Amino acid sequence: MPMSTAHLPILSAISGFLLLATGQAASADMLKPFKDELFSNQTVIESHDNGAFQTIDYQEMRDINGRDQIPEKRVKPAYVDTGLRWKAQEDETLQLGDRKVDVTRIGPASKQAFTVIFIHGRGGDRRLGSNDYTFGGNFNRLKNLAYRNGGTYYAPSVKGFDSNGVADIAALIRYSYEQSGGKPVILTCASMGSFICWGITRDAESVKRLKGMAILSGVTDPDFTKSAFYKAKLPLWFTHGSKDPVYAAADQQALFEKLYKAHYPTRFTLFETGNHGTPVRMTDWRKVLNWIVDPQAS
Repeated sequence: MPMSTAHLPILSAISGFLLLATGQAASADMLKPFKDELFSNQTVIESHDNGAFQTIDYQEMRDINGRDQIPEKRVKPAYVDTGLRWKAQEDETLQLGDRKVDVTRIGPASKQAFTVIFIHGRGGDRRLGSNDYTFGGNFNRLKNLAYRNGGTYYAPSVKGFDSNGVADIAALIRYSYEQSGGKPVILTCASMGSFICWGITRDAESVKRLKGMAILSGVTDPDFTKSAFYKAKLPLWFTHGSKDPVYAAADQQALFEKLYKAHYPTRFTLFETGNHGTPVRMTDWRKVLNWIVDPQAS
């Protein structure tokens, strides 16, 4: 019996539509790929909460010794592109009202498509978040992801992790928001810098200007659910090392689970056997930032 082919044009049209829709979804990402083959190919060894929580395989011999030319000091050349240092990077002191903030800026000073701000931990300054070669080149990738997609990246020096430090970063958030014409501002904080993030969550004016936050190896805030940030349901991504001796991963995991059960937009990446500095080296910035901008896309 001959087989009818009348349905083939319909199937072809449906297939074409699905391919187009998939392509449009992929192209909708705020950040396009940059060295994804080196930074994004991470093995998930455990996942739960519908993929919101993932445990990533981390091995020091592979992810430090195999990646760095000089372990923990200089990454291999393949992991970096330093061209933007000469054409798009500036050290400057911003006068923000009655406050002065030292920053390294990568990207335009105004009309940027988005802004990412990284807050260092104790003993750091703006040089940590702008160093191309340490932490496996991950800051170089972050800088390139911002610049190549029309955004601006700020690495400020935080003078203290108290209310004055919070006020400085609140001023930088306001400045970035106004300079960009109201485009997304994403705050990211590592280690003790997380005190700044948690402080900002209580500042309603800053929260109005934020798109979301990422906290790497941070301290846990037991009162986060009382904050303006929580009430606004802004996206929050945690990354942590399972063997962090400074801030226990279990504490941050407990907060994540509480938020997830409350249907809050949150994600958690745990690096198995990872130490305190592991998330700064291993966080997949493209994945994290794209999700913060559009949590519904994933």
